[in-house]
Amino acid sequence: MGIERLGPRQVAKMRAAGRVAAETLAAVGAALRPGMSTADIDRLVRADTARRGARPSQLGYHGFPAAVCTSRNEVVCHGIPREDEHLEEGDLVSVDVTSELGGWHGDNCASFALGALSAERAHLLDVGRRCRDAGIAALRDGVRLGDVGAAIEALARREGCSVVRDYGGHGIGRAMHLPPHVAHVGPAGRGRRLRAGMALTVEPMIVLGDDPTVVVDADGWTVRTRSGAPCVQFEHTVLVTREGAEILTRARSV
Repeated sequence: MGIERLGPRQVAKMRAAGRVAAETLAAVGAALRPGMSTADIDRLVRADTARRGARPSQLGYHGFPAAVCTSRNEVVCHGIPREDEHLEEGDLVSVDVTSELGGWHGDNCASFALGALSAERAHLLDVGRRCRDAGIAALRDGVRLGDVGAAIEALARREGCSVVRDYGGHGIGRAMHLPPHVAHVGPAGRGRRLRAGMALTVEPMIVLGDDPTVVVDADGWTVRTRSGAPCVQFEHTVLVTREGAEILTRARSV
């Protein structure tokens, strides 16, 4: 399937959707406290998204029962918010917010620290953010998807971390998930060539240590590291340009 290249009017709509998603994520992140349930996070996302005139793209997607994914500690992605799961001091929690505004989608995720972290977890949090940024920095018209993944993978390995291979980024626009699949590993010089006007997500899931293998819970959604090691995820929706990449999910204010 071909990948749509967006024109100026379409890009403007993507910017608006991305801004809404980013501002909701920022607002929710600022509200996180030990003792909150992950179901509380879901309620915050629903309320903030509605206040901004959008709807949560994830709600009902292939039967997903919540408006946001909340992935805590060893949960890699697709964690389902629950009333009986509470945030604790020293936790890492990834909050993945996708918003639909006017038929266009903005998708972003960040991992947040609950209070003081161990040195290892603080290191992981820093590496995860830098891995996302390294992938984005590799983007521009004409590069191949493998170049993006190779930049992420090389940084993670240098820092004693590993990259989850089973899940990746994706194209985005009139639907939340579109081609192409964006692997967060190399090799460089391989894969589809990207062109200006393509919108996609860069969202590496970074695991502490050298074992990135995962297992899926019986609920069919919740993905965990097999080893029990913590994982973080940082994500932006980006637009490929001739000069590099424009980040569409950068919050102006909360």
